[in-house]
Amino acid sequence: MKSELFSPNVQVFQPQRLTPLLNDEIRAFIYTTPEKLTAYVKKYGSPLHLIWPENLQNNLTALRTALQKLHRHLIFYAVKVNKSQALLESAAKSGIGADVSSLYEMRAARKSGIPYSKICACGPSKTSIFLTDLITHDACISIDSTEEFEEIKALVAHIQPAHRVRVLLRYRPSFLPISRFGMKSKDLALCLDKLASLKKQCHFLGFHFHLSGYDCKTRIEAIRELHPMITRAHSLGIKAQLMNIGGGLPVQYVDQHKYQTYLKEHSPADYDHQKPPLSFYPYGGELNGAQWLSRLLLHSYKADFSLADYLNQQKLTLALEPGRSLVDQCAITVFRVTRVKLLRRDRWVIFVEGSSFSACETWFSSEFLVDPILIAEQKGPHRTCLSCQAFIAGHSCLDEDIISHRFIHFPMLPQAGDFLVYSNTAGYQMDLLENRFHRHPIPQHISLFKDQQA
Repeated sequence: MKSELFSPNVQVFQPQRLTPLLNDEIRAFIYTTPEKLTAYVKKYGSPLHLIWPENLQNNLTALRTALQKLHRHLIFYAVKVNKSQALLESAAKSGIGADVSSLYEMRAARKSGIPYSKICACGPSKTSIFLTDLITHDACISIDSTEEFEEIKALVAHIQPAHRVRVLLRYRPSFLPISRFGMKSKDLALCLDKLASLKKQCHFLGFHFHLSGYDCKTRIEAIRELHPMITRAHSLGIKAQLMNIGGGLPVQYVDQHKYQTYLKEHSPADYDHQKPPLSFYPYGGELNGAQWLSRLLLHSYKADFSLADYLNQQKLTLALEPGRSLVDQCAITVFRVTRVKLLRRDRWVIFVEGSSFSACETWFSSEFLVDPILIAEQKGPHRTCLSCQAFIAGHSCLDEDIISHRFIHFPMLPQAGDFLVYSNTAGYQMDLLENRFHRHPIPQHISLFKDQQA
């Protein structure tokens, strides 16, 4: 780490190994006004999530630019990515829809101002009360199984809504034979045949799938496999209009070269428990979300015929459910240091006020490969300036409550009252697992807006 700012009260250190990528606004906030940042923590508690909801608009603009290759598209904000209502309201103001997986996410989407007509429910196991609300208010339902199809059919017969219920069929590609999500081709065909006899009750919109990872080829292959189903639907008089490919657009957290260097050099000795994770999120990937989307649309569907060409030819609307890529550069999480303990030689453990439930990657047997920014408050002339390596632990009694198992280099030994700033935590990181363990309060979410107070 190197010191970026020194004042009589505060020193801010930029980490050098896995340096976080920051946009100009957040960088200026951390490095030029650290006293304001620390004042927020002192007022609202640690850990503290600071959110810039308006930055979602920048990410949305980039995605929409990439989608200009298509005649038509739809975007649904994946509500599960973050619990912040301010981020959801930012999505609502932009005019996009919401991808919801529970009754409570749907209620939050409605509270933000997103109409039922722009809500798509894609969870794999929807409750009857959730389905009833979706059917009653004309939201779109992605049907995950033949069993769910039959429940929806029965509910429609009971409710008898004045409108036709809008549905998608969720597909399980052949290369995912044991996935619990979606339907294989045989069940998909069965549902299409049944929908053909329910034209007065149900409005078939098209197909849906969601794949892990960032391989463009798997998305192309899934769409190729669905082409016979598109043809079958057309022959049944229920033409597919929509191809929902879910989310899974990458985010760049750190420099690509620094990330690759870390992957090549890290070893068991770099971790307190001597166990490097078997896999990591690609924090230093080659492409950001918009660049990846552009590459996907230009990818060959067949010889000299791109995916964009295919979708336009078939008059299919491409639907996306981005989450992480829409909240890129939308939040940071700040922990206050409570204690520093020497373990052996120059290896330390830093205890923070808060737990790994607010920085949850270790709970998935992995690591958040973005180094924290140290904000050191000066506490007199006797403070040690010796560098150290430390892993980061939460304040609970659980052995597993570790924010980072890997030893992080600090140019100055942190001490109680200092702050660790984790960047870009809005996407499935800061509040995915948060709870009131030990009866600690749920950490505060503070939203910051341009030219306004929090």
